Amino acid sequence: MKHIRNFCIIAHIDHGKSTLADRLLGFTDTVTERQEKAQLLDTMDLERERGITIKSHAIQMEYTFEGQEYILNLIDTPGHVDFSYEVSRSIAACEGALLIVDAAQSIQAQTISNLYLALENDLEIIPVLNKIDLPGANPEEVTDDIVDLLGCDPEEVIHASGKTGFGVENILRAIIERIPSPTGDVDAPLQALIFDSVYNSYRGIETYFRVLNGEIRKGQKIKFVATGNEYFADEVGTLKLEQVAKKSVKAGDVGYLITGIKTAVEVKVGDTITDAENPTTETIKGFEDVKPMVFAGIYPVDTDDYEELRNSMEKLQLNDASLVFIPESSAALGFGFRCGFLGMLHLEIIQERLEREFDMTVITTVPNVSYHAYTNKNPDTILLVNNPSDLPEPSRMNRVEEPFIKATIITKSDFVGPVMSLCIEKRGMLTNQTYLTTERVELTFDMPLAEIVFDFYDRLKTVSKGYASFDYHPTGMKESKLVKVDILLNGDSVDALSALIHADNAYGIGKKMCEKLRQLIPRQQFDIPIQAAIGAKIISRETIKALRKDVTAKCYGGDISRKRKLLEKQKKGKKRMRQVGNVQIPQEAFMAVLKLND
Repeated sequence: MKHIRNFCIIAHIDHGKSTLADRLLGFTDTVTERQEKAQLLDTMDLERERGITIKSHAIQMEYTFEGQEYILNLIDTPGHVDFSYEVSRSIAACEGALLIVDAAQSIQAQTISNLYLALENDLEIIPVLNKIDLPGANPEEVTDDIVDLLGCDPEEVIHASGKTGFGVENILRAIIERIPSPTGDVDAPLQALIFDSVYNSYRGIETYFRVLNGEIRKGQKIKFVATGNEYFADEVGTLKLEQVAKKSVKAGDVGYLITGIKTAVEVKVGDTITDAENPTTETIKGFEDVKPMVFAGIYPVDTDDYEELRNSMEKLQLNDASLVFIPESSAALGFGFRCGFLGMLHLEIIQERLEREFDMTVITTVPNVSYHAYTNKNPDTILLVNNPSDLPEPSRMNRVEEPFIKATIITKSDFVGPVMSLCIEKRGMLTNQTYLTTERVELTFDMPLAEIVFDFYDRLKTVSKGYASFDYHPTGMKESKLVKVDILLNGDSVDALSALIHADNAYGIGKKMCEKLRQLIPRQQFDIPIQAAIGAKIISRETIKALRKDVTAKCYGGDISRKRKLLEKQKKGKKRMRQVGNVQIPQEAFMAVLKLND
């Protein structure tokens, strides 16, 4: 065990984690020249297209150092704030972390956030200064920033380049010398932590685990502690680029397990695997429960696909434990699911994965956050409002509280003005402003979570020309003056388009929503009024004019009363049609509400 090292790579998005992981794999001959390609560990098409890591990926490397062979288990993690749950799971399975900082961009908000996460878990941190070959790199200045942040010596910061492979040998030396080997007892009862799982349509569910004590052998009868279910270990092994079957995986190592489980709900990430005959007395403390930030309804386009959508969501949840969902129904869209996501990018990725991996075409409703409502009758009882339609009537309501966050934004000093204006427009309160260097400023705001759900991140990147980095964590609930804005189409309320909005912004947003829908909903044979309402009060209206057939074309000349008679007849038909007519709402209309400022 003293020759095993378990470590993960943590960094802000775009600081070169995956490229450096490619170099480590190449240097240790884990992959052949033929297998080598950019972003080797990013297996999803979606990750390669967008150039971001969505899933953590575990892989085992073998490296000979000073005549001794070592086993290095690497986990490459995502950098975007929406996938921080993946990072927390990877950290729980490691003893050390490579903290990668871009020599041109310096320390960003998510770097600090991931670093604190690693320090809370007592991980050994190895700072790496990446991309030092870039023309805009400032190695000396950024090294000073890292030294200030970590309190380490400047010599401990390893200079490297993922592109050229410079410094990779020094990184491997530091991993072996600085990261402690795993602790554990091979002879104790089996105790292993599940940190990920994936669905394989041929072999059932593949479970990825880290053994803390004991060993897991092929053919052994094992037990999952949380569910209490027992299975036989049909196959165990370690994770190279391909899975490598072994007779057993011992304490301190990372591996995979196949038991032939077919139902997704039987495997829980964070669960403990133990021996069925000789079980361990204590379960491993898993990770903290995931706290979804953004809620949205996901509905199948065809209501007959509801069960298929449920199966797809369960399989997706195996691979992405931060997705939570419960069944719900909507008057406009039928049966579907109320889903909780960690942010807007997470929502977008889940929707895309459902379409690509499971061929499920889905409709997503307007995302919103979770509120607390209190009624006059029970002013101390919390009513959880995940959906605007759950909000009590204004006459019965005592108050509403919404979630607030502490937002940390690091930007160049040139963009402080535009960034502040954006945050104040989003109801943010500046609580702190610190100059990290003469060029870089850290701004801290108290903001309502609902305001950053839609387009905040995109607009922040726009006003700062891509230089601002953003990180946030929840601070609790605060009372707010919120109203429910309903959208009425042809007099009928469309519950999927309702939104809870701050009273000061309700009129402006209601007006924009009506204008946007007028552009997107196709014209029908009858006039369609689009109205935004708060309770019974209409605050905005737009009308989609009817497509009119020219019924007077056959009247050439003659008395005007002939034309009038035909027009009156048409008017009656339109009126009757409007009473029975259904308005078809395209999918873009549901998503357009998110892009009101475009």
